[in-house]
Amino acid sequence: MATVFPNAVGRPLGIDADRERTMTGGDDVETHFTDPRSDRTWDALVLRHPEHTFFHSAAWSRVLCSSYGHTPCYLQLRQGEALLALLPLLEVDSHFTGRRAVCLPFSDHCGPLAFAQSTWPLLQERLLKLARVRRWKYIEVRGAEQVKDAHRCQPTFYVHKLDLHAGPDYLFSKFDSSVRRAVRKAERSGLTVQISNTHRAVEKFFDLHVRTRRRHGAPPQSRNFFRSIHEAVLEPGNGFVVQASFNERPIAGAMFFHFGQSAIFKFGASDENFHEHRGNNLVMWKGIEELIHRGARRLHFGRTSCDNQGLRRYKRAWGAREEPISYLRLDVSAGTWASINGHASALHERFFCRMPLTVNRLAGSLVYPHLH
Repeated sequence: MATVFPNAVGRPLGIDADRERTMTGGDDVETHFTDPRSDRTWDALVLRHPEHTFFHSAAWSRVLCSSYGHTPCYLQLRQGEALLALLPLLEVDSHFTGRRAVCLPFSDHCGPLAFAQSTWPLLQERLLKLARVRRWKYIEVRGAEQVKDAHRCQPTFYVHKLDLHAGPDYLFSKFDSSVRRAVRKAERSGLTVQISNTHRAVEKFFDLHVRTRRRHGAPPQSRNFFRSIHEAVLEPGNGFVVQASFNERPIAGAMFFHFGQSAIFKFGASDENFHEHRGNNLVMWKGIEELIHRGARRLHFGRTSCDNQGLRRYKRAWGAREEPISYLRLDVSAGTWASINGHASALHERFFCRMPLTVNRLAGSLVYPHLH
């Protein structure tokens, strides 16, 4: 029986069957294609892997597909009852930037989940076959240590991970002294903190997000994107917003997602006029406390550009372990992998820094559906 995944305009994915069998050395290996938005078993399978992240979850696929109309093509590799590998993929199809598959768009770190190292060559073979059927220019994977010679690639970004097992008191004692001082200063500054998953909290965060993105020289994600996050992630209980206010005015916010024992600090935003109150430090600390209370055991601080020394120091000051990560692209025509340069353009940063907030918001709504 065929499995067909329509995209936003109803075009079929072009997969002839919901499972494809390959005999390898006498072993019967099957490739299953699925849509996690309707496949209720996907999340349970992901949680079986120790390196699962929120980005592997069905909730995140709902956000991306709802916001941008991407086509899901999530793969399972099986050998009998044994699960060999999971790979989340979304097809990004644009008249301006072409058609390709990404694991996954707007995700800091989302590599394949391999339950056996030897499955990667077979998974790559299936990916190439699917790419040719779908006419993808390339396949991008954000973290794939299994790829041959991946360790020799230049890192695209750095990621920072904090082990939460020890509990809040121990963690606080191990933070850099600058972090502890900043948190204490924020607590003495009369800031109020609210942890919420409501639509109103998301709206307040969005306003700060728009200001922060302009300061960083980038357009913001759309309001619709954050509405999708509220509906698919926060409302079901898989995330929250921490907001710090001064005299009832929101001055800093952080958005956290969690799935299983893994959590991600996905977005941070602030009003630059109140940075002396150290609201950013306070919302981070309150977010960490809340994640521990909810059962998270590791926190991912998101990706950081290799040349952003200040942000790297900031994340390490929280006790996070720094690791390089390579974003790799599989060139479909050549069948070879290459790492991606993660440097942003200084020209576009200067441009968006000077634009009115309304112009930047419009730019984000128009541009991001074509990017990843």
